[in-house]
Amino acid sequence: MGGMNRRDFGRLATLTAGAATLAACASAPDTVAAGPPAAPTHELGPVKQIDAGELSIGYVEAGPADGRPVILLHGWPYDIHSYADVSARLAEQGYRVLVPHLRGFGSTRFLSDNTFRNGQQAALAHDVIAFMDALRIPSAILGGYDWGGRTANVVAALWPQRVQGLVAVSGYIVVNLKTNLEPLAPKAEYGWWYQYYFATPRGELGYRDNTHDFNKQIWQLASPKWTFTDVAYDLSAAAFDNPDHVAIVIHNYRWRLSLAPGDPRYDADEARLETRPPIAVPTITIASDFDGAAKDGAGYRALYTGRYEHRVLDGIGHNVPQEAPEQFAQAIVDVSR
Repeated sequence: MGGMNRRDFGRLATLTAGAATLAACASAPDTVAAGPPAAPTHELGPVKQIDAGELSIGYVEAGPADGRPVILLHGWPYDIHSYADVSARLAEQGYRVLVPHLRGFGSTRFLSDNTFRNGQQAALAHDVIAFMDALRIPSAILGGYDWGGRTANVVAALWPQRVQGLVAVSGYIVVNLKTNLEPLAPKAEYGWWYQYYFATPRGELGYRDNTHDFNKQIWQLASPKWTFTDVAYDLSAAAFDNPDHVAIVIHNYRWRLSLAPGDPRYDADEARLETRPPIAVPTITIASDFDGAAKDGAGYRALYTGRYEHRVLDGIGHNVPQEAPEQFAQAIVDVSR
């Protein structure tokens, strides 16, 4: 899951003035009356592969080839099926929708056995730029949640010229390694128990041996009001069979706690991200029940300096695009206008 820096939300809560808005800075909560769908109602198209940077990236595509490009990024422990219904809705409206498997998921593979299995945020962001370059997409609308939301934020912060608009669940969740060294209040620490589990050899072995059941438990904890079917879960769980999955996940969380090194190639990018650079592209942030006390978005409002709107979805857990596909797709449409 995302692992938000909740202490930063509080520190930034007083810095909310100064940026223009798309509509209101914080909209009234939008309860999804029918509740989250138990399973996707649309099927994804065939998985394609393209060499991009150090990866062969597996992805699905929907909509006209000449449509306005939208790239949707999934999180952990999820996969491209989070966007089955969102991509269908956007394709019907003429968007060209691309949903890649992140490194360590699905059919995405490293081109070399010798490449460092790196899960740090800058590496995932470079994957998106390489993916766009390989498909000759100069710029696109980006949407994401959890790891995907963080990655979309990083791309928008470092390469704003490549981003036409941003839809980010949980807002500005860019990792700050220095801040992550500071302890949280006990109740907040309890929420990130899995990160400490993954920091141990026992946790790595446990995750490797029980990936399917472990991730299903995370789905239930992160979205307690979502009654998903076993079929829906198994659609995504197949992506965890990737041979690099465990290595990427373990490195991601150990890197966040400064327990594993990143790649020196990305030191300059991470140094820029440590300064919490503002994001100037048009942005809609979405909060859900998962965000708890931070769901009003006030803690990160000042970091979005372009046209901006914040939306709150009550009754929805962490996997926002799969639990609230209509609302997520509408945010993509609205930010593109």
